[in-house]
Amino acid sequence: MSMPPPATMRALLQTAPGGADTLCMGTTTTPIPAAGQLLVRVQAAGVNRADIVQREGRYPAPPGASPILGLEVAGEVAALGEGVTGFAVGDAVFGLVAGGGYAQYTVLAADCAVLRSDWLSVEAAASLPEAWMTAWLNLVVLGGLRAGETILVHAGASGVGAAAIQLAKLLGASAIATVGSEAKAAYCRSLGARLAINYRTADFAAEVKALGGVELILDCIGGAYLDGNLASLKPDGRLVVIGLMGGAGAQLDIGRLLVKRLSVRGSTLRPQPAQVKASLTAALRDTVLPALAAGEIKLTLDQTFAWADAPQAHRYLEDNRNCGKVVLCID
Repeated sequence: MSMPPPATMRALLQTAPGGADTLCMGTTTTPIPAAGQLLVRVQAAGVNRADIVQREGRYPAPPGASPILGLEVAGEVAALGEGVTGFAVGDAVFGLVAGGGYAQYTVLAADCAVLRSDWLSVEAAASLPEAWMTAWLNLVVLGGLRAGETILVHAGASGVGAAAIQLAKLLGASAIATVGSEAKAAYCRSLGARLAINYRTADFAAEVKALGGVELILDCIGGAYLDGNLASLKPDGRLVVIGLMGGAGAQLDIGRLLVKRLSVRGSTLRPQPAQVKASLTAALRDTVLPALAAGEIKLTLDQTFAWADAPQAHRYLEDNRNCGKVVLCID
């Protein structure tokens, strides 16, 4: 007989917005699952750029979400909210949460939960939701990726970048990636990238144009790359911006936009409606997981850190040392 969850739990909290040293272990109230939710005893939590931006005070949790960092978790079902079917206490699950992953317990919408099979480790499971669901949303749903097309993926060795390269290949498209080192270029090629361009030594736009351009760009850089992105797109090309690592401001050449009939749109995963997240979860469960199990694509877990070492995990990501995903092990 399983024990009921405790009234309080340990969690990584913050003394104030700021650097990685503001993260500290503390105690807070254990959440109670609402209707349609699972309470999950967290065993692993993914670390994402969004966590860093939230930690800095520049990306607050949406209304109603936990202010605790952490957007993807893997663990065991500890309790069921009203109306939940298809899951039982003790089930191994993973999924995308709106916040609260850096804690012993968090709530996870049942529609965003996936049962974890034995072939998938808990750490690897925690590395999947944010990266693959972001890639699917922006390449397939918003970007309209079609077989035979070529995409340009900036930060190709990031968690999202590594997923996007492989998703393109899985769907019959090809990918070009930008990276900051030769080691990351080799990593992207190992995932199936047609070409990896080191932006420190080459002009990515010139390289892409020399190849004839691309139909779709997934960009986490923002302002600094806008002009190069528009130059890299073929007529009727699509640019989807998902981050602002290179700043928010840029001058837009509207003439180029008109002449080439280009589309530019912004996108974030966290505020998406529940039904969108549910559909992305279904894509992860029904398409990505079978492809992983069959060896058609690869897991991209780069490094795990003990949950008490979260500041080091954040610095590792901030220093761009990762090739793929970073995960915290919650004890």
